[in-house]
Amino acid sequence: MLIQAPCVVSLVWRLSDAQDQPIDELAEPVEFFFGGEDLLPKVQEALEGQEAGHVADLQLEPEHAFGDYRAELVCFESRSLFPESVEPGMQFEGLPEGAETPDMPQELIYTVTDVYPSHVVLDGNHPLAGMALKLHVTVREVREATEEEIEAGSVQNEPGLTVLDMAPPGASLH
Repeated sequence: MLIQAPCVVSLVWRLSDAQDQPIDELAEPVEFFFGGEDLLPKVQEALEGQEAGHVADLQLEPEHAFGDYRAELVCFESRSLFPESVEPGMQFEGLPEGAETPDMPQELIYTVTDVYPSHVVLDGNHPLAGMALKLHVTVREVREATEEEIEAGSVQNEPGLTVLDMAPPGASLH
């Protein structure tokens, strides 16, 4: 079966930065909806019209991956708004109630980058924003999408996650 929207592709990949430092490896195949939001547009473009067994090596510049790093998405919030156990690497959906920078976008996932006695530094950028990436991807299988997948525009591997919704280096992508 050829890869064309809508369908589901089963992929494995190796992701590294521009200097070939590994970021993530998906060794066991995972299914993704092709023709929706599960895959980055450049990845979909490389897979369109291909079939199981296809291998692609992609160079993804920031504008084709997770965008440029935006300093305006970094803010400082009072330490008292966070649990005692807060530490760098933790992530929060939106800002905590009582945030002192209410003009920051609420729909972002904020990563704690530093914790000080008086404040916590939050970064709303994607952990891979501003990075050029190398992606080696292999298509293991292609199948027709179910009605539920077509309606959702996604394969729900885990609730709330989509492919390449990347965690900080050292953490898993999936």
